[in-house]
Amino acid sequence: MKIWHHTLEDAPARKGPTVVTLGNFDGMHAGHRALLAAAVGRARERGMPAAVVTFDPHPTMVVAPERKPRLLTTLAQRLAVFEAMGVDIAWVIPFSRAFSQLNSRLFLASLEKVLEPVELHVGRSFRFGRDRLGDLLALEEWGREIGCVIHPHAFKAHDGGWLSSTRIREAIEWGDVDEAARLLGQPFVVTGVVVDGDRRGRHLGFPTANLQWEQEQLPAAGVYVTEVRGPRVGHPRLGLTNVGEKPTFQGLALSVETFLPDFEADLYGARLELAFLHRIRGEEKFAGVEALREQITRDVDAGKTWWRSHRG
Repeated sequence: MKIWHHTLEDAPARKGPTVVTLGNFDGMHAGHRALLAAAVGRARERGMPAAVVTFDPHPTMVVAPERKPRLLTTLAQRLAVFEAMGVDIAWVIPFSRAFSQLNSRLFLASLEKVLEPVELHVGRSFRFGRDRLGDLLALEEWGREIGCVIHPHAFKAHDGGWLSSTRIREAIEWGDVDEAARLLGQPFVVTGVVVDGDRRGRHLGFPTANLQWEQEQLPAAGVYVTEVRGPRVGHPRLGLTNVGEKPTFQGLALSVETFLPDFEADLYGARLELAFLHRIRGEEKFAGVEALREQITRDVDAGKTWWRSHRG
């Protein structure tokens, strides 16, 4: 997959038509994946490249930073999904204050010049251009003028309701990672590098990998069953992940720490992915170290039981 980090002015105009998708794609939820699959499928049928146009940073960070959501995915995660789904060109447009003031027609003119779209697949509620005046009607009018067929896609959740990154974010903030997975079409994943921590887990008999996470959004404080992936852990493994401030030790800093049962290799410096599968309990403050140790033992047993019943 070719990745372009170009403004509208310096993007390399290519030769030949493309099938294009357009959007922010935060979370890469089930609706986004269906949209991408449709666009890539049409591109293959027509024998032409599939291109995705997205933006970085998130537009809200520029136009209304006080309302900026905690993003569910990093740009690297989005690009990895694009590539896995067969996208040929990913055009990442730097979103700036000047870009936010661009007339929607001028944006579409640049899109036409650079990518020559013959089909454009978008979410039905997608908005673009200055004051978000560009909508589906504007796209369809433009499409008729240049011979580009516009395909609007409605994002529906598993329960027939509203599907959006906002709804997924709310589920994660409540710690309902099971529901988040249903909305995403896969578990919510946190990525990062293992760094040195305070080693309290080791002193308790449960050594943990302390993750320096990259996502803005984390699940609610608590203990979770996670699937741990990474080159240094071999096959995907069970993890018991604690998100929180360790109130038993009067902790103040938020941390993400994972205990891997029956695993003893050194993970410092390793890059890991934590797929959040199920919440065991919320964060609690215990009377002392022994009470905490006993609860962790119960958490590990509960995690193993859940893993056996859901992961074989």
